[in-house]
Amino acid sequence: MNALTQTFFADTSLTERFAAFRIRLAENAAKRKTYRTTVAELEALSSRDLADLGMSRSMIKSIALEAAYGK
Repeated sequence: MNALTQTFFADTSLTERFAAFRIRLAENAAKRKTYRTTVAELEALSSRDLADLGMSRSMIKSIALEAAYGK
């Protein structure tokens, strides 16, 4: 008894899936860059400047995560 199994990927070609993969990679790279830039800029501020903005040093990473990923 023989069985034939075919797998379809939602009617998308390999080229389309590869293009979507490249777009996701570029978006993720942009988000990582936003995160790193935000952290670097906030860490460069003095504690007094951060206090003027209503932030503390312990909040820098969470603020950068929200800026980059919206979390």
